[in-house]
Order: sequence, then structure tokens, then C-alpha cells
Amino acid sequence: MEQRTYNQYCATARTLDIVGERWTLLLIRELLTGPKRFGDLQNSLRGLGTGLLSARLKHLEREGLARKVTLPPPARTPAYALTEAGEELGPAVLALARWGLKWALGDRREGETFHPGWAVLGLRTCFVPEAASGLRAVYEWRIDDEVFHARVDDGTLEMSHGPAQHPDATITTSEDALLAIAAGRASLTTAIENGTASASGDGEALRRLSTLFRVPSPKSRTAQLTH
Repeated sequence: MEQRTYNQYCATARTLDIVGERWTLLLIRELLTGPKRFGDLQNSLRGLGTGLLSARLKHLEREGLARKVTLPPPARTPAYALTEAGEELGPAVLALARWGLKWALGDRREGETFHPGWAVLGLRTCFVPEAASGLRAVYEWRIDDEVFHARVDDGTLEMSHGPAQHPDATITTSEDALLAIAAGRASLTTAIENGTASASGDGEALRRLSTLFRVPSPKSRTAQLTH
């Protein structure tokens, strides 16, 4: 299949020539949190058929954005990972997510899928570096069956799937509570207070936690048209 092009000598147009096809940026989103097996990508991207997934992955390989790797023991299975060029799309994807939290997310629609693992990207989007100044702590998040952790190191954040070896604090919540926080209907503090989430561990790490992530207040795009 011939690749479509805007046929414009413009950096934005050239970029969209590469990543503007449907599902492509969502594949980048999935790989931003680490290498994924073909089956992992299928499970996360419901609605993307096997044939189209294969085509999109081949496209990312051909364009130098992704490469095949072998996961370390004990898995030792083939997977896909981003190249340096693919990783550098991270800020653009985070900017889109940040815009979406403010202007597009709203309430969950009937039939929409959700994976708690997407919260990894959401937390990176909402991270407030200045609030983490001088803080060194590892937070483990348990959302239903999903586990991931965040390593905060003096204003920087590193997110990874899987449990932490020695977490300073552990946060446990349900998918519904997480969605309420992501949609701006609740905060982690209120979720803990009303029992839909729990937190344990080092007191200072927990005290600082509420300041580390700031979900933008939702706004209506169409409300602007009435002014």
C-alpha cells in the first residue's frame, strides 16, 4: 500500500506523513512505557485487527521509530521497542494527553475501553517537577490487577510497569476511582478519605504525594462559542 503524503515541505506535514495514520500514535503511546509483545499491543488496542497492527508495526520499523527486541529472562520473547527517534515523540504524545485531560476527556462513553496501565502516561502528563524538588521516593501503584511504580528523584520522574523492589509508599485504588481522578471529579486525597483508595508507607513520601501530580481542570470547548 502506498503511503499517503501531504506533499508539503514542512516539518509538521512531514511528521504527520509518518505518524498521522490512525492507530500509529497510540502504538507510540503503548511503547513509551517500555517494550511490548505483539499480544500485549493487541490486548491494549482493542479494535485494531491483527493485519493492521502488523502493518502499523512494519511502518514504524521502516520509518526508524520502532525495532524488534527480545525481552530479558525469564520472558525471552520477541517484542517491539521504540528507537531514539520514537522516544523523542514522547513529549508530543504527553502534550496531546495534557490537552486531552483539559479539553477532551470528559465522562467515559458507553463501550469505551480503559486500561489502568494508561495511568502511567497520565501521571507523567500531570507531574509537577517543582513540587518534587529535594524529594527522593519510590511510589508503587496497584490498580486492580495492574501494578506500576514511579521513581521521583529531585524534580524528575521515571515511570515503569511492574512492582517496585523497595517502595517508599504504596497506593491501592480501583479502576473506577482512578477514572474519577483522571476526569477531575475527585482527587487522590478525597479518594483516600472516602475509602475508594488507600495509601501506606513513609509519612513524608505520602505527605508530598498530593502535591506531585496536578490534573488540569476540565473545560468545555463549545462553551467558548457562546461568548
